[in-house]
Amino acid sequence: MKKLSYHTLKELNYRGYLLEDAPERVLQFGEGNFLRAFVDYFIDVMNEKAGFDAKAVLVQPISGGDKIREFINEQEGLYTLFLRGSENGRKVSEKRVISSVSRCLNPYCDYDAYMECARNPQLRFIACNTTEAGIQYDESCRFADRPASSYPGKLTQFLYARYEAFGKERGRGFVILSCELIDHNGKELEKCVLKYARQWELGEDFIAWVKQENIFCSTLVDRIVTGYPQKEAAAICGELGYEDNLIDTGEIFGFWVIEGPESLKKELPFAEAGLPVLITEDHTPYKQRKVRILNGAHTSMVLGAYLSGQDIVRNCMQDDVIREFMNQTIYEEIIPTLTLPREELMDFAKAVTDRFNNPFIDHELLAISLNSTSKWKARVLPSLKGYREKYQKLPVCITASLAFYLAFYRGNRLDGSGFCGMRGEEAYRINDEQPILEFFYEHREADAETLVKAALSNRDFWGEDLTKLSGLSEAVTANLNVIEKQGAYELMKQCLKHLSQ
Repeated sequence: MKKLSYHTLKELNYRGYLLEDAPERVLQFGEGNFLRAFVDYFIDVMNEKAGFDAKAVLVQPISGGDKIREFINEQEGLYTLFLRGSENGRKVSEKRVISSVSRCLNPYCDYDAYMECARNPQLRFIACNTTEAGIQYDESCRFADRPASSYPGKLTQFLYARYEAFGKERGRGFVILSCELIDHNGKELEKCVLKYARQWELGEDFIAWVKQENIFCSTLVDRIVTGYPQKEAAAICGELGYEDNLIDTGEIFGFWVIEGPESLKKELPFAEAGLPVLITEDHTPYKQRKVRILNGAHTSMVLGAYLSGQDIVRNCMQDDVIREFMNQTIYEEIIPTLTLPREELMDFAKAVTDRFNNPFIDHELLAISLNSTSKWKARVLPSLKGYREKYQKLPVCITASLAFYLAFYRGNRLDGSGFCGMRGEEAYRINDEQPILEFFYEHREADAETLVKAALSNRDFWGEDLTKLSGLSEAVTANLNVIEKQGAYELMKQCLKHLSQ
């Protein structure tokens, strides 16, 4: 079977959209599955539907991973993307050959080729996703490194080369689209770049150029990307008629919020291409919507669902009680605390149900349970407090979710293999920071009331003493007693019965 290439596609009489030649207008730090199913997909659609006429040159942000780079270059940047999921209850699958990538560079072995991109006058955009740990300032980095080890260090070197080439010309800076999953990712990246500029004594003129000629955009990205389908790959290639070592898969849902000036709408014709991308002056309400509704629904539901006998998210959506518990949490307790127009919130919530019901993704509840303490604090606690402040009472389902959390963390064994709890006769692993696991191990024999008071008053968990919230300790204790005597599923049913009265 021939490898994927432009020539192979021509031989196969491929009828889909392809853009073989276009200027490299985008530099992308990151060659992984997510960016290729998200940013490069959006570029590809803009090329087809809005005449964007751009290629992205990919850069490995860390050393290693040469296999992916080799595949990208062997396949002339081409790969097949499958977007699959559920829309309005219907199973949906779309296939597209992505032709928006030109090549992939490794700055650790070809530093000069990487830096030469800075001298390309047509280069305008920089996209990046170097993981949450990528936007970090490491003072050990030096300007003379080839390249600097940190991503912000590499970017500073690249920006300085750009400044040397075009510093006296207006409009030659970059629009930088940061996709890392941290708050205010673009602004945090800019802070790191400016630190390096000062540490390396690159001059006040360069610092002024960075601030005035470059736009560091904080963005919110939203798409589950499942990557290379190892088990299906051989069969897929057989159907395609070519060997593709870069097949990528993701959910059909996608949404990108870019915080930037109105002028970006002309430079980046997402709207003209009909893409789900919003350019706005403030991305914060949309970040809050995603964290509270999508992530908050996960965190509120999964621990109770697991204790009720479920193992993957999709099956939870087939259970009337668990699905309705999640819906009540979202529509009655989370949405009322948010600031975006209700219609936008309702549409997003409706999409969440479809996403959780994706027939192509086996999203394990135990995988989602990782670090549930910090997740509950960030994703659910603000909704609890917002609801209580608005209605002067506790939200029934969210309060129950706190009891599910405590019941799930009721482990009985802490050793070299980790901290384990029991679901009936089945042991499960509880994954969190070591001090948290040790806390629950120390309280493994405590009665419900004692455990609730100790956990809720632990400021290291929540950043505050939750026993100060009137009635919360008593409600959570009552819920925990129901779980321990009758089960988590019964508590969900009681919550729904209470809400229907």
